[in-house]
Amino acid sequence: ATKLPGFELTGLNVEYGHYLGGIINQFLSGGNDKTDFISSHGHTIFHQPEQRFTLQIGDGASLAAETGLTVVCDFRSGDVALGGQGAPLVPIGDRILFSEYDYCVNIGGIANISFEENNQRIAFDICPANQLLNKLCEGHNPDFDKDGLSARAGNISTELLNRLNEFSYYNSRTAGPKSLGNEHIAECFFPLLSSSAVSQEDKLRTCTEHIVEKISETINHGNSSVQKVLLTGGGAFNKFLVEVLKEKTHHEIILPSEEIIKFKEALVFAFLGVLRMRNEINILKSVTGASRDSVGGATFTP
Repeated sequence: ATKLPGFELTGLNVEYGHYLGGIINQFLSGGNDKTDFISSHGHTIFHQPEQRFTLQIGDGASLAAETGLTVVCDFRSGDVALGGQGAPLVPIGDRILFSEYDYCVNIGGIANISFEENNQRIAFDICPANQLLNKLCEGHNPDFDKDGLSARAGNISTELLNRLNEFSYYNSRTAGPKSLGNEHIAECFFPLLSSSAVSQEDKLRTCTEHIVEKISETINHGNSSVQKVLLTGGGAFNKFLVEVLKEKTHHEIILPSEEIIKFKEALVFAFLGVLRMRNEINILKSVTGASRDSVGGATFTP
């Protein structure tokens, strides 16, 4: 999609909106309780806040027309227009819904973190995560490293690890605001993986080490006391990755219920929609670097 001409990308945006609407209609036909509105993240195609634009497709008007429900979507654009990163957006939910944890770490395609510092919520993307591991498993069956078994069988390539660590994003040691775009990962990391001559298992082991190092550096920095770390996202199911992470940090790594691991971000985006419908702040400048806090999200009525 990142290489489509504007005409085709516009069409895909609308088509995907109608597609999402159809999927939601199927879900709601199962006898669920009354639905007030839909809160839609969309699918990120471009995210370049330094260029002052971001794009998540899944047209809200098409989604509203297909479902007959009010839709809240496009949460990031307003913040980017205010000079912010437009990401991450989950920290407002971390602050209000998961306040008992010192750190909230989500290991999805990208690993990110959220925490309180000097009475402000701080959050940022740490490093690419499952995007690297899944890229290495493309064309394999299964197309992911279940439980990290292949990584466990591999060895760390010091050369590849050093090259991964050279990514310019890591030169900024400040705690946010900063975010990673999918296109940056594809441009900077994927060529390193494809050009490396080490085995598949060694690549997976090395990428796992890279992910764990970056997360542990972040949560260990400046904290000698034991902190509670909530771990969610698909990476929380990677038993080997979690095992290595526990070895690298002195903090208490907490795995919540499977539902929270899988659906925490979806839950928080629904909460973002609630705040938008109430016209309450749902995007924090301390997280994104925008000129002010804002009420993010475009609304479409059927």
